[in-house]
This record gives sequence, structure tokens and C-alpha cells, in this order.
Amino acid sequence: MTTSVLVTGCSGFLGRNLCDHLSIRDVDLCGFDVENSSEDLDEALGKVDAVFHLAGVNRPERDEDFVAGNAGFTGELLEKITKHGRKPHVLFSSSVQAERDNAYGRSKRQAEILLKEAAGRGEIRLSIFRLPNLFGKWSRPNYNAVTSTFCYNIANDLPIRIDNTEAALELAYVDDVIAAFLEEADKRPERNGYFVEAEAIPVHSVTLGDLAEKIRFFRQMHATLRIPDFSNRFDRRLYTTYLSYVPKERWEYGPPISRDERGTLAELLKMPAFGQMFVSRTRPGVTRGNHYHHTKTEKFIVLAGEAVIRFRSIHGDEIIEFPVKGEDYRIVDIPPGYTHNITNTGTTELITLFWASEIFDPKNPDTFFLPVEPAK
Repeated sequence: MTTSVLVTGCSGFLGRNLCDHLSIRDVDLCGFDVENSSEDLDEALGKVDAVFHLAGVNRPERDEDFVAGNAGFTGELLEKITKHGRKPHVLFSSSVQAERDNAYGRSKRQAEILLKEAAGRGEIRLSIFRLPNLFGKWSRPNYNAVTSTFCYNIANDLPIRIDNTEAALELAYVDDVIAAFLEEADKRPERNGYFVEAEAIPVHSVTLGDLAEKIRFFRQMHATLRIPDFSNRFDRRLYTTYLSYVPKERWEYGPPISRDERGTLAELLKMPAFGQMFVSRTRPGVTRGNHYHHTKTEKFIVLAGEAVIRFRSIHGDEIIEFPVKGEDYRIVDIPPGYTHNITNTGTTELITLFWASEIFDPKNPDTFFLPVEPAK
């Protein structure tokens, strides 16, 4: 990364996220936005080695304002760059709309042309990113980004509007975009032309209907305890985005707790591809379990207290024992076909974390009572 960097549009969604990433690097960071003056811009361009040119307009009151805010400001930027003669690396956030015949797309295309002409004259080094719609934390909801609008409204129990559930979206995650920006700034690869290949940034395709359903699933997670399949890159990034809009009053919540004479038990997380996790508190001298499974497998880990975990094959008499203590963090596998139990052998409450390979299904529990210690 070069040592002195200017970010235009630093207060916007993309700019704010980029500046946070740059702030932890060894760079002299300058920001420019609507609150700054032309003189501020001129001063910054007199010392920078790279310019992340993110400033522009995407929702003005009049179509002609697109030209002033996008192509016009780019022209002013280039005039000041030429005056100082530093030949910085300009990384421009253009749009896939530049290929389309609308006011916004035309203004972005005009800005690209100005930049390419300056690069052709040797006044700048240039990288152009044609970005799709972006999503991520700090995007302004109910403005021009459907993902942030859906996340904010659903998280806050507000209605959303969908005119066509089958309408397709192409989305890129803000941190993926920034990673591509920084890689380009660090080591601009040799290529023909100025456009950064689309493959540099992962793009996710989703319909409006599917997008809304995914976010509604997130909203219900506190009640269902189910989590999505986070092996899906888009779902991981979408959940991160959704969580950034959840009101702070709902950051903390509790699952239902089952209570009986043995102690308490609470389910924590469920996912079909993962199974489920739950935790129990068990009183001294109390035994839990005495059952086996045909297919389901489990893992036990004692977090606090002392216990003995016992096993017996459903076809044998040998009892296998594993003494465990919370401070040791020992994980014990529970194979199928072995009845098993766990006994609190200490003087304090026993806290145990469990994982099961399947979500418990009351209609098919795969759990069969059989004491570990045979009746005498």
C-alpha cells in the first residue's frame, strides 16, 4: 500500500468502511466529502500517492445532477491532479450501470472516459471497478439499497414492499469490495486496459423474494434457535449485515429453559446440516441420560464441576467410565449403540455443553431408555 491516500466520498457507505480498513494500515489517510472545500481537496492532492475515488451521486432530485456529481466532480479532481503532477494511482468505483442507457449510468461512463483520457496522457495510473449493488454494515436503509432496507425494516418489525418476488439482484459485499480495492492498491496487476476483472469481487445472485425470506429467517432465530447454513458465503455475509441493524435491546436474549429435579437444560443452536447444541446444569449426585441412539451421535464437554460419563454396549455388560473435570475441557464422543449417562460426582453444580448430530425430532427421537448399570 502506498503511504499517502485520499478517499473521496469518505462519509458514505463504501467510503466509511474503506476508511476503517485503511485506518489500521500504516498510511497517511485523507478524507474528502461534501463538508470539505475545494481547497481541502487541492491540499490533499498535493501529497497523496493514491486516490480511492468513491464520491458521486446516485439519487439526486434531477437527472442533470448526475452529470455534475459524477462526471463533473471527476473532471475537477483530474484538473487538480494534473496541476500537482504527482501521477497518483486512482481507483475509481464505477457501476455496472455504466453499460446502460440511463442518467446515472451515462454519468458514470462519462467519468470513466475522463479518467481513461487522463491515464492515456500519463497523468494518473488507473483502476476502474464496475460495481453491482453493494450490501453490508452502515448502508443507509430506505434510501436506495434494497438489502439494507429489508434488513432494517424486518429487524425492526416494519413492513417491506416487494412488487416482483422473482426480480433478480446481483449483490457484492462491502468487505469483499474493499479487499479487492486494497489488493489492487498493493500490487496493481498487469492487464490490458484499466478495468479490474469482475472476478476480483464475488457477486451473489438472489431474487427479491429469496432475499426477504432469508432475512425473515434471521428475524425468527431468537425464537427457533435455528441458524442458516453458514457454509454459504452469501448467507454468512447477509446475516452479518442483518445483525448490524438489530436494535440493541434485542442483542441479549434467552432460550426456553427446561427445569426438573435434576436441574435445568436449555437448547442453544440448531441447524439441519450441523445438528444442535444445548447446555445443562445438574445438581450434585444427580445422573442424566441412561439412553442410547441408533444413528444420532453426541459430544459432551463438562465446563464446570466434576462428573463421570459411563457407557455400556446395548449387547454387553462392560461399563466404560471417563472421569471429567471442567478445568480440563475434555470432549467425550457418544457413539451409537451405547447406552450412556453422566453423573455429577462433585459438590457443586455441574455445567455440561452438549452437541448432537441431529436436531431433536419428537416424532422420531432416536432416543431409547436403557440403564447403563444393569438391574441386579
